Amino acid sequence: MKRYERLRHIRRLDPEKDFLTIYRLSATYEFPWDFTRALELALYRTYAVPSIGRLLARTAELTDRTQKRYDDTALLLDAVVEHGFDSDVGRTAMRRINQMHGSYDIANDDMRYVLCTFVVMPKRWIDTYGWRRFSQHEAAASAVYYRTLGRHLGIQDVPGSYEEFAACLDAYEEAHFAWDEDARTVSDATIDLMASWYPRPLAPLLRAATVALLDDTLVNAFRYDQPHPVTRTLVRGAVRLRGRAVRLLPPRTAPHYARQNREIKGYPYGYWVDELGTRPVPGVRGCPVRHADPSAPPRPE
Repeated sequence: MKRYERLRHIRRLDPEKDFLTIYRLSATYEFPWDFTRALELALYRTYAVPSIGRLLARTAELTDRTQKRYDDTALLLDAVVEHGFDSDVGRTAMRRINQMHGSYDIANDDMRYVLCTFVVMPKRWIDTYGWRRFSQHEAAASAVYYRTLGRHLGIQDVPGSYEEFAACLDAYEEAHFAWDEDARTVSDATIDLMASWYPRPLAPLLRAATVALLDDTLVNAFRYDQPHPVTRTLVRGAVRLRGRAVRLLPPRTAPHYARQNREIKGYPYGYWVDELGTRPVPGVRGCPVRHADPSAPPRPE
């Protein structure tokens, strides 16, 4: 297989009908490293919306158990990509996501915004740093994929096309990005986690490099010092150079799923999808919903 042969195959598919096939080819063959980075950035962006950042801080999942939260999020989303929406594994993953989200008072607008980041950030990252640009077919299929996921997660008024997802994201960020002390705590914990994946002496350099990849709206929302222009140029140039190097390599012959990423640290002996994630306790750390105890005997009528 030649470097652009898979793209030609993607362009022969129908984004409306073959969206899962196209998304898998893009995420697991063409751009697995880029998708990982872009989806990390997608979730990270959501902290700059105070209602999201504050909730994440109250749950403490991203401050006290950062690695586990990272692993579980990646693995649950990955299960749907790998196995599909109609598979037992995919349905289990979506059920776990719904159970966790249903435990909190999360506005539909916030949920829709998070979904928008999953659609928009991979294209924007890949267009900037990937070995080739994201095709219109891939963008259209990604929109259908996440439109489908949004329906399974009960999100209302989900955008239709990629362009509508992008417009929704940009408008929401312009209206809602703001400083919040709790959100900054979550941001710091996430950057610390990313630095922890590498030798400790490199941590300060890696933190600076991570901030250098953020756009000004994020840097300002979290009140980080603006990266030095030289740092920003060097870091972004290095990531672009990686993309050019990948272009010269032979294409992948096997898929690479998120569960294979070296950043997943918490399950060295494997995992069951139905055991991933959290089980919030009503009244604790922002969980307002009372749940019946499934082990308790039924009440008499």
